[in-house]
Amino acid sequence: MTTARETAARAPSDRALLLVIPAAAFMLLLFVYPFLYGLVLSFNPKQGGWLANYHFFFTTDNEWPTIWTTLRLALPATLINVGLALPIAYKMRVKTRYQRWVTTILVVPITLGTVLIAEGMLTYFGPRGWLSQFLQLVHLYDGPIRLTHNYWGVLISLIISGFPFAFLLILSYVTGIDPVLARAAATLGADPKAQFRHVYLPLLAPGLAMCFCLAFVQAFSVFPSAILLGSPAGPTRVISIAAYEAAFEQYDYSLASAIAMLMGLVQLVIVAAVLGLRSAFYRGPVGGGKG
Repeated sequence: MTTARETAARAPSDRALLLVIPAAAFMLLLFVYPFLYGLVLSFNPKQGGWLANYHFFFTTDNEWPTIWTTLRLALPATLINVGLALPIAYKMRVKTRYQRWVTTILVVPITLGTVLIAEGMLTYFGPRGWLSQFLQLVHLYDGPIRLTHNYWGVLISLIISGFPFAFLLILSYVTGIDPVLARAAATLGADPKAQFRHVYLPLLAPGLAMCFCLAFVQAFSVFPSAILLGSPAGPTRVISIAAYEAAFEQYDYSLASAIAMLMGLVQLVIVAAVLGLRSAFYRGPVGGGKG
């Protein structure tokens, strides 16, 4: 006969099970099934054997270079975003009366979206934009400056749209580190640079690696910026454009699925490499949070 105490102990586990089952079903329907469907579809080409789509991609001159084109955009944008966000977030770890306002200003691009950022860049950074006219007016640059419809336009757009995301992630990590650790290091003679290098940076390493991975995945999937601010038929023909053309211009969904699988594979390789470097950079407790 079940006692009241056993029934009360079993109730939390039953409630947890009721939450786990819908979450697992949600993951299965939203992520696992589409991935498996796309993977199977990529091995069913319109013509040829089961590897025909992958063979076509790596033997076509305007297809396989899209991997390197996307990496040339995503990796520098990610490194710049994380590199800029780290010192700013570290400086803002101490609460001040202006911290909320500064944070709001820095994350405004998230609310604008890619299309509005592109429209603003065309207005300010185009050949007839305000920046070009100002530089010519003060005689710092002769002729129109071209920061749109090329590689630099897409890179700047990725930095503007990706920086707030990286900044908020790093800020949440750095503010979670207990400042008592830095004060303890200061009592032992550590200056601010030594405190950052020996206290904050090791504790931030896992968070920085995760931030890099998330920011890289976001930048690698660039599509609107490459269309609006780049040259989609030239130097900014990224892999997402190749997948779009295969699906909606050639109506070859099998080839588009194969390109999407390769896109995911490249991201997985980079993410795995970064996480591997994280473990090599620092081995020890990752704690140190407040409380």
